[in-house]
Amino acid sequence: MGRNLDIYEQQVLAAARQGAQIIVFPEDGIHGFNFTRSSIYPFLDFVLHSHSGKWNPCREPYLFNDTEVVQRLSCMALKNKIFLVANLGTKQPCERTDPRCPADGRYQFNTNLAFDASGTLLATYRKHNLYFEYAFDTPPEPDYAFFDTPFAGKFGMFTCFDILFFEPAVNLIRQYNLKQIVYPTAWMNQLPLLSAVEFQQAFATAFNINILAANIHHPTLGMTGSGIYTPVKSFIYHNMESYGGKLIVAEIPVITTDYKSNLESNERFRENLHDSCRTFTSTSLDDEVCFKEQEETPSRVSEKGNEQSPPPFYAEMMYDNFTFVPVWGEKGELQVCANTLCCYLNYQRAVLTDELYALGVFDGLHTVHGTYYVQACALVKCGGLSFSTCGQEITDATGLIDFQLWGNMSTPYIFPLLLTSGITLDFADHLGWKNNHYFMSKNGTSSGLLTAALYGRWYEKD
Repeated sequence: MGRNLDIYEQQVLAAARQGAQIIVFPEDGIHGFNFTRSSIYPFLDFVLHSHSGKWNPCREPYLFNDTEVVQRLSCMALKNKIFLVANLGTKQPCERTDPRCPADGRYQFNTNLAFDASGTLLATYRKHNLYFEYAFDTPPEPDYAFFDTPFAGKFGMFTCFDILFFEPAVNLIRQYNLKQIVYPTAWMNQLPLLSAVEFQQAFATAFNINILAANIHHPTLGMTGSGIYTPVKSFIYHNMESYGGKLIVAEIPVITTDYKSNLESNERFRENLHDSCRTFTSTSLDDEVCFKEQEETPSRVSEKGNEQSPPPFYAEMMYDNFTFVPVWGEKGELQVCANTLCCYLNYQRAVLTDELYALGVFDGLHTVHGTYYVQACALVKCGGLSFSTCGQEITDATGLIDFQLWGNMSTPYIFPLLLTSGITLDFADHLGWKNNHYFMSKNGTSSGLLTAALYGRWYEKD
């Protein structure tokens, strides 16, 4: 842990020299992972999770025992005059009278700490959605953690797996109208829909916020992908080849509360479904993606001749049973449905490549490595040319496809995913609700298309 903190110190110095005002470190970055409850105990710091009083661990180390790591972090912030967010394991004794008190008489939490530029401890956050972390306890109530800065207003704070759930991440952002988020994570990439940079960007886009996401860099465990994300631009590092980490420094605009988030717009669009041709962006839509008022659903198959819709097939993607249709030919219009969700795709491409793409739908409870309800419409490149390869983890593609993708989603929480060859990111041209359908369109991706998806989270059905 001392050696890791030495590296933290070098990085804080390097960031401060480049003019950074805040630095965020990854989850588990100080002590690593794969502990039992008892084996992690020697590495835990004592941290009081109350917001009373202002404690500066660097200046007042004598106030509490077992705070060596916290002191070092506080001193790094103070010495470099920088706000600092780090993740560590913490312990808190509990009374036998507390019905939740574990048998060993203490709580152990996966904790983020935020320090200001004078080293004062500003906020603590205890991870709520643990991901097979048997060393740690879930706090009795979700923490809604945020802290104030002179340079960008309030920052909210949550950790890794939390990003997929309503509590506390979504509730925190909505309740306190937060526009900047710090996000330590130790995320194992899962293509095609949950690669770290892909979902981090989608989250920033969906909520119209800035996210500072720090991920562990450990390629053999599939853990890579950090970034500084704004709703219109991303600065990322995703590198599965080398073992070197990277300090990402970027200057980004502060988002003020005047902006309407996509989510608020989503809800407004759902209430106001006849506002037919408007999107979040001010640019006017191409007429072809404007659905006529009277159409309940977009037209399903092109009128030009009785083209046969290709046959649907089933394949496993992300451990879920997706229903797919193949995307054949230079252009076409496709539809595929499951349960209440129907997904539609209009597409065209100038060059046909020797690659199989498919349009998939899933509307159900995801139950592997966590339980949560997903509504997804996904255009993906398959692993090979046979249907059974659709849904595999692919990192390279050459197919350039212009598309409009839409679905009759039942939740306002839609995360737009757009991933291109080599795990690079792109942004959609248009996103929004129209006639009770959420859509995304893109002409001219920067490189071959890997994934274009609407990943909906229907939290109420978890």
